[in-house]
Amino acid sequence: MEIPSVIAQRRSLLLAACALPVALWGCNRGDSGAAVKAVEIDPATTCDFDGMLLADYPGPKAQIHYADAAAPVFFCDTVEMFSALLRPEQVRPVRAVLTQDMAHADWNQPRGHWFDARSGFYVAGSKRHGSMGPTFASFAAEAEARKFATEHGGKVLRFADVKPEMADLGGGSQHDKHM
Repeated sequence: MEIPSVIAQRRSLLLAACALPVALWGCNRGDSGAAVKAVEIDPATTCDFDGMLLADYPGPKAQIHYADAAAPVFFCDTVEMFSALLRPEQVRPVRAVLTQDMAHADWNQPRGHWFDARSGFYVAGSKRHGSMGPTFASFAAEAEARKFATEHGGKVLRFADVKPEMADLGGGSQHDKHM
């Protein structure tokens, strides 16, 4: 075997080894290129976490479109959405994350007004509760989030500002008046 061909083979293997993690990272980012359309909830739509009927509860809802699934996974609360996305074991590639713009959706019976959750603004710690008690009120525009925080209290955050410890699912039963 000639030395130049050994070097060429090693160089090819090294490039292939480097390309694999980059390719996998690209697949895991969720950038499929195709726009994902929101799926509207209906009276039978249930939450992936707890089986609750989304239509029966107030506050913003969410849906995650995974790359390996045809149908979205629904959440009856934005806290559940953040919990699902921020768990360390979350490794499924995500195509889209959608939530409702509460500047336009009715808080008590939210329908429609879906937007890309990753571009949104969230109000944490307001007096308004969702299906599981305290929630992150979701808004497509920062000005609307700030207006909501002025009226109902809370702090305005960007999607990236929400940390895993803030998406605590432990307190929901304390606020459920039906239990």
